[in-house]
Amino acid sequence: MLRFVLYLPYLLLVIPKTSYAQTIDSGDTAWMLTSTVLVLFMTLPGLALFYAGLVRRRNVLSVLMQCFTIACIASLVWIIYGYSLAFKGDGLFIGDMSALFLTGISKDSLSGTIPETVFIMFQMTFAIITPALVVGAFAERMKFGAMCVFSFLWLTFVYIPTCHMVWGGGILAEMGVIDFAGGLVVHVTCGIGALVAAIILGPRKGFPEIVMPPHNRTMVVIGAAMLWIGWFGFNAGSAVVADTGAGMAMLVTHISAALGALTWISIEWIKQGKPTVIGITTGMIAGLATITPAAGNVGPQGAILIGISAGLICFYATQAIKGFFKIDDSLDVFPVHGVGGMLGLVMLCFVGMENGFLGSGATGLSEIAAGNPLKQLTIQLKGILLIGLWTAAASWIILKTIGLFTDLRVTEEEEYEGLDKSLHDETGYNL
Repeated sequence: MLRFVLYLPYLLLVIPKTSYAQTIDSGDTAWMLTSTVLVLFMTLPGLALFYAGLVRRRNVLSVLMQCFTIACIASLVWIIYGYSLAFKGDGLFIGDMSALFLTGISKDSLSGTIPETVFIMFQMTFAIITPALVVGAFAERMKFGAMCVFSFLWLTFVYIPTCHMVWGGGILAEMGVIDFAGGLVVHVTCGIGALVAAIILGPRKGFPEIVMPPHNRTMVVIGAAMLWIGWFGFNAGSAVVADTGAGMAMLVTHISAALGALTWISIEWIKQGKPTVIGITTGMIAGLATITPAAGNVGPQGAILIGISAGLICFYATQAIKGFFKIDDSLDVFPVHGVGGMLGLVMLCFVGMENGFLGSGATGLSEIAAGNPLKQLTIQLKGILLIGLWTAAASWIILKTIGLFTDLRVTEEEEYEGLDKSLHDETGYNL
């Protein structure tokens, strides 16, 4: 027995090493379950109420209906083939069909330290909110059936390939593009898709001469508050673990939202003499959209600069789209989400350096850039260009193809009556 004990260390050296399977972490799982609920909460009811309050009274139900329907369509697409194409396989632009209908995925399947079922659900909520954001561009004038087909095709040919290219190990991931929580995957795609949709459908009757104010500012504030809360799951949840990185992502998300809101109403106060509740909520969302790609790479000081920049640049982008270019992006999807997403993707190169300029507490730039902000900037711009061009082209083709088979927008009489009554035979208020 003594001899066995003496020789035990040498025996261990020649025994082959055993690879241990990944184990589930209850803390990570609990946080990701919570984050999944928070991100779904952003769409239903957050975004739905926010958009519904911004439109005119006769169209309030149509927006709620669109957001609710998209949630159902996106869920079905994600289960059947979306998750597989986005996160399975090693293609440069798209994944494979190995998990069609979630084949091979059981309750015991893991993704890192969490159940794969939780990861599937978490990513599904991103697939839900992205096409729902596009609704804001064509609110009050697109046919419901055309909207359903557009959302289905747009999710299939725009969102899913982009998700794979950035988060699924595709070409942009290999290039070293940084998009922590969806500045490129969510905000750039929905922003550019929205811009194309607004141009193809044309403006609402009376735009820009007739003022079209929000019908329920209280509803707008409630929806915006839900978006702010849900965004913690959106950004901090993208760490996919309950650790210090998730904590920092939550902190910088809140900072940027607050500074974006304050900057927006400060500009309003100076230019118009009075700050508005629509301004403070829109500025908050601009701050959130802009910090999204950078939430894993900046510290508190960087978040302050990003929030201020978001409020300033997105404010003037909104003025330019409607005032100078005369494009009726009804609820300002492109100037807030598209411009904000691109701004965050660029700014993280300079405020996201580990222990560098305003980057205290950050995780650093990609290994490919090796701490070189200009090199990272080049990578980010290539990502924006690739996804921007793909989204614009695909969105244009999808809308034009649908237009060959059915009208994209309602008739002038239906628009005047309101989509609630003309398309759904219901009204939001019985007054």
